[in-house]
Amino acid sequence: MKIIQLDPSLTYRPEPENHQYRNYKDGPLLDRVKNTYTLMHTYQTVQFVKEKHTQWGSCTHRKMSVMEALNLLDNLVDESDPDVDFPNSFHAYQTAEGIRRSHPDKDWFQLVGLLHDIGKIMALDNEPQWSVVGDTFPVGCKFQQSIVFSDTTFKDNPDTKHPIYSTKYGIYKPNCGLENVLMSWGHDEYLYKVLQLNKCSIPEEGLNMIRFHSFYPWHTGGDYQHLCNEKDHRMLHWVKEFNKFDLYTKTEDIPDVKLLQPYYQELIDKYCPGVLSW
Repeated sequence: MKIIQLDPSLTYRPEPENHQYRNYKDGPLLDRVKNTYTLMHTYQTVQFVKEKHTQWGSCTHRKMSVMEALNLLDNLVDESDPDVDFPNSFHAYQTAEGIRRSHPDKDWFQLVGLLHDIGKIMALDNEPQWSVVGDTFPVGCKFQQSIVFSDTTFKDNPDTKHPIYSTKYGIYKPNCGLENVLMSWGHDEYLYKVLQLNKCSIPEEGLNMIRFHSFYPWHTGGDYQHLCNEKDHRMLHWVKEFNKFDLYTKTEDIPDVKLLQPYYQELIDKYCPGVLSW
């Protein structure tokens, strides 16, 4: 049975409730956003995702610290985001500070807020934004209706005509667990692999926030329950808790990054120290 999830952010709204987030119907950025999703939904296939795992999954592209990677996001504006049009690095500090105010005792959670989007640096290394940013979804099984723009943007994706990939379970077994599902390629999966390969000590709850924070069809749309196991149901609470800070801290109030950096550098040194392989 499909469960429609209520908005996880009702308890955290720094803006008036009439402020619209994730508006995919109108607005000044809509054309850019829809074009990004159209390309994503056309080319994100099982074959494409496997190729990206081979290309990026070994983390052999460069070596740098977390803070150096974060600073690179000064040069990136997310073309899939209908809410803001400023560099992604500011959003990282907004999210982290929102979590810090509400969860002062969970420094690992604050750090997750800071670095959750760092995987978008792929877009600065010749990876097109449609394979880096935006909401994620499983490939290898039927695309669900809660995916953004799903009614019109998947028509040219060859997997929709595949005899197995186009079925409800596709290549998966019932309740196989999301850890065994091939997700569309993007910054979530890339950063998750980076943190794993470099043996960063962020708790499992934080790693799941990073890996699935863009999986809106699951944590907000209520879809893909047929692929989830008991672990996924436990982790959903944490992903939804993270989501309210990821989404509702987006404002035009730009944080003082220089003032905040020393505090977050201490958290990086605790959980993701030194130079990492990316």
